[in-house]
Amino acid sequence: MIYKEFQDLKLSALGMGAMRLPVMDGDDSKIDEAAAKEMVAYAMEQGVNYYDTAWGYHDGNSELVMGRALKEYPRDSFYLATKFPGYDLANMDKVEEIFEKQLEKCQVEYFDFYLFHNVCEMNIDAYLDESHGIYAYLMKQKENGRIRHLGFSAHGSYDVMKRFLDKYGKSMEFCQIQLNYLDWSFQDAKAKVELLKKHNIPVWVMEPLRGGRLANLTKEEEAKLKAMRPEEGTPAWAFRFLQSIPEVTVVLSGMSNMEQMKDNIHTFQEEKPLSEEEMKNLLAMADEMVQKIVLPCTACHYCVSHCPQELDIPTLLALYNEHCFTKGGFIAPMALSSYPEDKLPSACVGCRSCEEVCPQQIKVSEAMADFAEKLNM
Repeated sequence: MIYKEFQDLKLSALGMGAMRLPVMDGDDSKIDEAAAKEMVAYAMEQGVNYYDTAWGYHDGNSELVMGRALKEYPRDSFYLATKFPGYDLANMDKVEEIFEKQLEKCQVEYFDFYLFHNVCEMNIDAYLDESHGIYAYLMKQKENGRIRHLGFSAHGSYDVMKRFLDKYGKSMEFCQIQLNYLDWSFQDAKAKVELLKKHNIPVWVMEPLRGGRLANLTKEEEAKLKAMRPEEGTPAWAFRFLQSIPEVTVVLSGMSNMEQMKDNIHTFQEEKPLSEEEMKNLLAMADEMVQKIVLPCTACHYCVSHCPQELDIPTLLALYNEHCFTKGGFIAPMALSSYPEDKLPSACVGCRSCEEVCPQQIKVSEAMADFAEKLNM
């Protein structure tokens, strides 16, 4: 196992994410605890020392199962991370109640790593509102040793991350973002890494395989990778990409079975960063994957000045592209939940004024109608 230095710690470069544990009968709330414990045992044996769970994973059962699984090992043999569930605004005034319950569920006296969960458009104002007392309470727990390292995870835009960092950046020790070779450009992950670098905040990676998409390439895509590294497995390319980014410390993988775990641990036995040519070819392939599905908006903003509804068309198209590429998902609905009704895709009146000035000749009105239908907004 490769280890990365973080302050005075040595963290396994591969961390076990507990959002996609094995389940029974296809029910996400029913974790196959015996199988999960077997995976934890194998991970511990192979040198994985970082375990990531959260309040809402597996309908609240992930913390319970991981707590019972890790209870069998010395407390100083692993690092446990969990998160404050700010993705639900109803939780904003319950930080103490939730934190105490998390310690109980995980059967620990302290958390090695604790995060503001999912900083995004929907909750940024609430997270920055000090009247909820979240930041003050978590900092107090850090002073008391019940949180060893405080950070945040983010699915929001660059601008949302910047707002959070402008206020709390000096206290943040790490940040968890969605990072993979597909999202390097598609979700502007490159810019987010650069932003964190400016704040001297190391990167923790979630969704390294883009929900499994990068482990299940087309035969044509796989052939391109095999031509460069015949011995490398398809999922390994996603991890080798991350090994090529110096700012990355821990890569979290939500492994659902022992086969995936063994494969990933094998990959992390050594570092094989990409050459300049391999990186260029991989990112070109990622762009091709995206371009087959998404609309070619360049965010030139010509359309915006011609919209009688004053819609932020480039941002809406970016969210539409994400929603179409992912075939659903939570990112677009989450972001749009912060929008007033008159700025949603459904507010488009179909006048086509924007289309008359679009250099890419995008049929914006059709995209907005389709987006509104997909979201039922």
